[in-house]
Amino acid sequence: MHVGIPKEVREQEQRVAATPDTVKRLAGQGHKVTVEAGAGWGAAITDDAFKDAGADIGDKAAAFGAELVFKVAAPTTEEIELLKSGSCLVGMLNPYQNKELVDELAKRGVTTFAMELLPRTTRAQDKDVLSSQANLAGYKAVVEAMAAYSRVLPMMMTAAGTVTPAKLFVVGAGVAGLQAIATARRMGAVVSATDVRPAAREEIASLGAKFVGFIPEDGATSGGYARALTKEEQEEQAKMVADHVKSQDIVVTTALIPGRPAPRIVSKAMVESMKPGSVILDMAVESGGNVEGSKVGKTVETKGGVRILGIPNLPAHLAPATSILYAKNLFNFAKLIIDEESKALAVNKDDDLVVGTLLTEGGAVVHANFQS
Repeated sequence: MHVGIPKEVREQEQRVAATPDTVKRLAGQGHKVTVEAGAGWGAAITDDAFKDAGADIGDKAAAFGAELVFKVAAPTTEEIELLKSGSCLVGMLNPYQNKELVDELAKRGVTTFAMELLPRTTRAQDKDVLSSQANLAGYKAVVEAMAAYSRVLPMMMTAAGTVTPAKLFVVGAGVAGLQAIATARRMGAVVSATDVRPAAREEIASLGAKFVGFIPEDGATSGGYARALTKEEQEEQAKMVADHVKSQDIVVTTALIPGRPAPRIVSKAMVESMKPGSVILDMAVESGGNVEGSKVGKTVETKGGVRILGIPNLPAHLAPATSILYAKNLFNFAKLIIDEESKALAVNKDDDLVVGTLLTEGGAVVHANFQS
């Protein structure tokens, strides 16, 4: 099997879909690996490091001309034109927001696997790109919010007096939210958090944070994600958040619903109720935002002195670390779709992880969630 690793071209994307370690493993299994020149630079990996691991260094056409292409972000229209009919593409294809791109991939005759669609089961854990990337994104969110906060997070006792610790509130206790809680706790903040999933209360408490809010009996989907709330539940949640947010110094929101716009949780009125100098970081800004007034790639400062951070693609800001985890996720997934003996692509329709991520095949969109 010829495996290609192109350089990512989408704005602000610094990650790469392979590392010298995964290249060495692929080469050791008898696969040819072509890495586009400069593909690893944003993740602090040189071409020589890839070459020493067993890869050929080529141009963009060589990387996209492979039988199996690993990517981080969804390909552009220009990149799709470089893919061969009958080839396979694995990556985060963002199919809910890129339906036209999905159709283009199908028309091109490319077999694609969208890693965001991976079922969240025990067997899938070492292939789960959403979890691996969200974990570090949650850490980075707190670091960025802390940098924008003009005071300090921990309590500081000096001869001149005591500085009280910052109060930090995390909305959503999934992978990103739990890491944000853990990071904020390590930094010395007084941390509280909320989530609508039944398992969240114990997870939040286990990290030393205070749980606030309410949990509907069926707040989680079968896949473990938070479900969309009813109108009555939204009103109850809004009241709880409004009561709590006004006393907080930093708020980090992480709430996402797969296939739907991010739920609006923090209203303009809630923002205006916060103290001058407070900071809100909206991790869901690229999916519509949890915070009214947040803007992708912008820092919005309200008249009341509250700063709203809309930093996109937080995992890319830690590319050397996130690339290591992402590349290993793809390497582990590749074992499911490559026949060990023939080294050829083998799509096993009896494997729930394969079927769950298979997006296009044979010139058509085949995933059940995207049938027109």
